[in-house]
Amino acid sequence: MSFRSKLKIAGIRTVAPTVFYGSVGIIFLVLLPFANFPPHIGLTGILSLATAYGIFKKRFWALWLVVAFFTVATTISLYTLYTVAFSNWIVGISMITYAVLTWTFTLYFVLKRKPPKA
Repeated sequence: MSFRSKLKIAGIRTVAPTVFYGSVGIIFLVLLPFANFPPHIGLTGILSLATAYGIFKKRFWALWLVVAFFTVATTISLYTLYTVAFSNWIVGISMITYAVLTWTFTLYFVLKRKPPKA
C-alpha cells in the first residue's frame, strides 16, 4: 500500500495534526545540538513524534498523548516567553506561534476525532 493511498484512508482529519506534530518533533530534534542538549527539548521532540505516529495510525492512546503534549508545549512556550521577555524577538514570536498552533491543533484533533465504536 502506497503512502498516498494511506493518506486517503487516513483522511484530512488526521493528516494536518500528523504533519504538525511530526514537523515539531523533527524541528526539536534538529535544534537539540544547537541548544547544548537540554533534555526537555529532546523529550518534547520524541513525544511529538510519538503523537504524530499515534494520530496517523489511529491508536487509542493518541488522544492522551495530544493532551500530554498540549500541557508540555504550553508550559515550555510560556516559560520561554517569560524568561526571554521579548529580549530576543525571534524566539518570542516563534514561541507565541508555537503555543497558538499547539492550541489550535489540539482543539482541532479533540473536536474532529470520531468516538470509539462500541
